[in-house]
Amino acid sequence: MKNRFGSTNEIGVFEMRATGLAEVEDPSGLFLSDRSGETSGTIVFPAVEGTRPLLVEVQALASQSFLAMPRRTTLGADTNRVVLLCAILEKKAGLSLYNQDVFVNVAGGIRIDETAADLPLLCAVAGSYKDQVIPSGTAAFGEVGLGGEVRTVPMAESRLNEAAKLGFTRVLLPASNAERLASKFPLALVPVHHVREALALMGKSG
Repeated sequence: MKNRFGSTNEIGVFEMRATGLAEVEDPSGLFLSDRSGETSGTIVFPAVEGTRPLLVEVQALASQSFLAMPRRTTLGADTNRVVLLCAILEKKAGLSLYNQDVFVNVAGGIRIDETAADLPLLCAVAGSYKDQVIPSGTAAFGEVGLGGEVRTVPMAESRLNEAAKLGFTRVLLPASNAERLASKFPLALVPVHHVREALALMGKSG
């Protein structure tokens, strides 16, 4: 985790150009460059890789299944976590996903393993199921418990600063995180306590 030159738990982003390998100074902008913002089932997640905040797009597609056991397919996210979140949406938010195939993708080939991705994953799946477009200036982060409660996650200020830097105007986050923030941010913070509250607020633009 650490050597004499500092932490090894960091991420570097590079791209191959005509002049050779070059560092990408704004990886968040790169990963979001093709995002349309007009499609249901997508939302931006301010991830943290090591100590570096990184905005990534979480995509989900829920469609009627004709299989005895509907599929749960993921790229870039933990499949077991997505299965668990689908169960929470059914039990705690009243969404009928038992007859839906659910596909989840993290755009750009990034893999997210932190529990802070629970809330955006859940919002993306619910948005696709309800065919509801989440406003393009909205991001979300937060861990979700089995009771449907939205729980505190670390490095909230870094996540919010990165979202503000990229021009986002609204962030859904755990209410407990919002209460502890000392800094002022040039975006609207939407504290949520429970998944039902998050689903009710995610489609609003104000």
